[in-house]
Amino acid sequence: MKTNKRNLILDSAERLMFVMPDKDITINLIAKEAEIGKGSIYYYFRSKDEIINAVIERCYKKAIHEYFRAVNNYLTAVEKIKCLFQSMIKKEFHDNQQNFIIALHLNEDILLHNKMKQVAIDEVSPILTEILKQGVAEGSMLTDTPEESAEIIVGVLTFLLDDFSSTIDTHRTYNKLKILANVLETCLRTAEGSFNFLYERV
Repeated sequence: MKTNKRNLILDSAERLMFVMPDKDITINLIAKEAEIGKGSIYYYFRSKDEIINAVIERCYKKAIHEYFRAVNNYLTAVEKIKCLFQSMIKKEFHDNQQNFIIALHLNEDILLHNKMKQVAIDEVSPILTEILKQGVAEGSMLTDTPEESAEIIVGVLTFLLDDFSSTIDTHRTYNKLKILANVLETCLRTAEGSFNFLYERV
């Protein structure tokens, strides 16, 4: 029951985030949307910011869960990276979070953008770190600093995704992804064409 009510609060906050900026959302509005008392919200969360952060974290954790379900079909490190990156680029998360991820990218709220990027780095970087370590063990890639490399790669990709979602000039964005593919190939010393999937149109 406690988990259900907590999710009810998060679902309600998420719906509000679709239609109004973060600064306009209040505990009262969330309580009204959830049809529960304001006191019930404070039982689970200390502030509105804590609720917003929890919504964003839940969004990425669900997306990552989908990635782990899909990655069982991939064996090599390069294949796993392809699966992970394509999930981030194509937003192919088969649940209601799909539109929410897009909405965060399109939202003009800078604070939400920054929260989203930080959560992406915090949640995705450890996964990529383990994949890079696997690649080193396989001999398919080379890096002496997998943790730092993963954080930089995720940070750059998140920045490019922001650009991808907010501009109509997709040609420039694909060119940037092509450059990123070449940089990754060079820095990680992978086989030629390993990261072509980053800019291939589907």
